[in-house]
Amino acid sequence: MADRARDPEALEREIERTRDELARTIDALADRVSPKHVASRSVARLKEEVEHVAAAVGTIVAPSDPEDSKAIARRNTAVMVGAGVALTVTALVLWRGRRKRR
Repeated sequence: MADRARDPEALEREIERTRDELARTIDALADRVSPKHVASRSVARLKEEVEHVAAAVGTIVAPSDPEDSKAIARRNTAVMVGAGVALTVTALVLWRGRRKRR
């Protein structure tokens, strides 16, 4: 019964506050799912991943002794062979997938 006796002006103010909150929520959701913002977040995440991979490869390729050219050559060869194997496996998987679809 106390709810029915509330002041109409107070109800209008409460409704207006609720509308404002809802409008802010909708704006935040629209901003979050905006293709432009999704793309920029994805690009930022991809850049971070590339930086982490580059740092990891840098620690593998960089020799502990900069003067040891044989160590440099061995590590570079190992990295190149690994990249070649990964590229070959990826190409074979893609090629087999295409053949199966035909």
